[in-house]
Amino acid sequence: MAQVELFSVNWCPFCNAAKALLEQKGVEYTDHDLTDTPDPQMRATLSALCGRTTVPQIWVNGQHIGGYTDLEAHERGGQLDALLAEPAS
Repeated sequence: MAQVELFSVNWCPFCNAAKALLEQKGVEYTDHDLTDTPDPQMRATLSALCGRTTVPQIWVNGQHIGGYTDLEAHERGGQLDALLAEPAS
């Protein structure tokens, strides 16, 4: 099973949708909850990691997937299951 990590905040509907999709698929993931991180620091952290400043940001086996809409596009395109089935590196 793939290693999945995401950065989120608890009040974000897209973060919650990403978590729900992963949970629906039975995927264990590490959630880096940035809810209590001051906004400028949160955005700087995300920008340094992936060049984006919004949440959620999702990685599978160290590969940056993007946000919820990117995750959902992988699901709709039929690529998500194969991506999640890859063993963690």
